Amino acid sequence: MRILHTSDWHIGRTFHGVDLLSDQARALTAVADLVAAESVDVVVVPGDIYDRSIPGADAIAVCNRGFEAIRAAGARIIATSGNHDSPARLGAGASFAAAGGLHLCTRVAEVDQPVRLADSHGEVVFYGIPYLEPEITRAELGVPQARSHEEILQAAMARINADLAGRPGARSVVLAHAFVVGGAATGSERSISVGGVETVSMSAFDGIDYVALGHLHSPQTLSESVRYSGSPLPYSFGESSHRKAVWIVDLDETGLADVRRHELPLVRGLSRLTGTLDELLTADDHLGAVEHYVSATLTDTARPVDPMRKLRERFPHAVHVEWVRPEGNPELRYRERVHGRRDTEVAASFLSDVRGEPTEGELAWVERALAAAVSEPDPPSREPLAAELSA
Repeated sequence: MRILHTSDWHIGRTFHGVDLLSDQARALTAVADLVAAESVDVVVVPGDIYDRSIPGADAIAVCNRGFEAIRAAGARIIATSGNHDSPARLGAGASFAAAGGLHLCTRVAEVDQPVRLADSHGEVVFYGIPYLEPEITRAELGVPQARSHEEILQAAMARINADLAGRPGARSVVLAHAFVVGGAATGSERSISVGGVETVSMSAFDGIDYVALGHLHSPQTLSESVRYSGSPLPYSFGESSHRKAVWIVDLDETGLADVRRHELPLVRGLSRLTGTLDELLTADDHLGAVEHYVSATLTDTARPVDPMRKLRERFPHAVHVEWVRPEGNPELRYRERVHGRRDTEVAASFLSDVRGEPTEGELAWVERALAAAVSEPDPPSREPLAAELSA
């Protein structure tokens, strides 16, 4: 049996406020094309199908089209809910969907009820473990004292191993959405530490032929049989050096036979650019970033006016810009910076910090404003009125 392992689609996510649905649709089309090219039997998606518990209508449409394309390419689909998903919403109509080849595993109470498929060597059982929040799931799993993700996952795996023991000769695949010790986060994942320690040990999966993990966004191999596929798209500039991929997993009559990494097409690159606004807009060095998502750090002496609009004339997908003074930003406390300085000097320093060196005319205007403020008479004292009232 041939399995394709992908995860963390996060359909509906934005990137610095930019809609990613078209990019996500292209990524799912690439997965479907790979299913057809590699004659994949089953696609497993361990969690974070959507980016929020209540996805928008457009996100649902993109996700459904992705499922349909994968199914049309010849693969059945087994997916679980992640910490971003609503299990109830994702799992709505699961029984009906299963009849069409889409198996949605979102119920904690059913972790030991596998999806049973078969190939020429016999049965393969797929156990889908939805994201397990300790505070919510410990009673349902019969471990009311549990506080950590480790304890909760161990309880779920105990049920799975008990069921697997009654299926001699069956090969096993587990889908889990968790932070397993040894994995490295990219920075675009949402923490799952609420409710206790978030990491779980890899030993919890001992005896399983292949473990398809979700939650971390870069492809990672924790052991030959325990892996993260990562997300199909980068979701932070910290992932700009990652090449997104899926795992192609082959099972033979004895269990795991082979695992191959298959890199996904780059939908749109990420570039971090540094320089003056004029340099970024004219230098040939940046031609390769024209169609990328761009994060620009401007080093102009004075803060440029309307830099994002100007950047997008050359980089239409620029999403982030910041200005950093070339000489750096002093880290002195305010009191130390203003001690012993005249009001006009403090005002001039403020103008320099926020928009660049003020002109002579601007300084003259500041001096007149400060002089007017100093010469304004104090408001009349309220003491005589108070005396009259007390009398």
